[in-house]
Amino acid sequence: MPSKRISSRRSGLDFLILFVQVIPVLVFLYVYFLGVKTPTATEALYAPLYGISKISSSPSLTAMLDMNAIQMGIPIFSPVIMIVLIALAVIFALTYGWINVGSAYVARGLFRGDPVFVFSDFFYAIKKNFKQAFWFGLLDFVCTVVLIVDFLHFYSRTGSYGNDVMYFMIIAVALVYIIMRFYIYHMMLTFDLTVKKILKNALIFTALGIKRNLIALLGIALFLAVHILLIKVFLSMGITIPIILPFFYAMAIIKFITTYAAFPVIEKYMITPYQKEEATEEADAIEEA
Repeated sequence: MPSKRISSRRSGLDFLILFVQVIPVLVFLYVYFLGVKTPTATEALYAPLYGISKISSSPSLTAMLDMNAIQMGIPIFSPVIMIVLIALAVIFALTYGWINVGSAYVARGLFRGDPVFVFSDFFYAIKKNFKQAFWFGLLDFVCTVVLIVDFLHFYSRTGSYGNDVMYFMIIAVALVYIIMRFYIYHMMLTFDLTVKKILKNALIFTALGIKRNLIALLGIALFLAVHILLIKVFLSMGITIPIILPFFYAMAIIKFITTYAAFPVIEKYMITPYQKEEATEEADAIEEA
């Protein structure tokens, strides 16, 4: 009971730790929305239609030009802003694994009801898994960026059979990888395994814990959908504060959801069998003595 009181009293500090992860995102959003922009046409037909309109015009051409003349503001990055954004991206990539493994350790302690001292536990987990968390964090960051870029690429090119197939394949791969991430950092903390074995076990657990995984995905999707809806409602009323507030707690809540989904599966299929085997070996040793 005392450990649970300590955990609940300190759990809010985990929000601040994970907030570090979204600082680069906030900086980019600030630059994108409030920085200098240049209007740019989003439709590929705009340029040729505009050129034709300079030679000859007609009502139908004018209507087509109006339909394809939608423009959006593209931010203009000065050399200083580019350097700052690149530096933030590099720092984000280098610390990605450390922040994830530290926050996973804190979330695991909260889930188990252990005494949690957020900052000391966070840095203890990083120190204990320093090299593996660093290198896997780089791999995790690259995989995440590649999946996002692929998704955006095929999302803007749907319509043909080949692109539609690739689009849905990217979604399927992304969902599997998202679920695998539920388990990866927790196994890194709990067992002394190579990255290859951690990835293999995480892939197996996506199937073994399918019910918990799907419920966790549904919970995260509903959580994000509610916040997106609220942001749209508040923005329509001219209120901008809700855009910033979710960044303070959304990452931590998602981390708690994934921990509650993943750790019982790890405990069932890895920790409990190991403890039983260890107890059996101790009993055999006592009998031999």
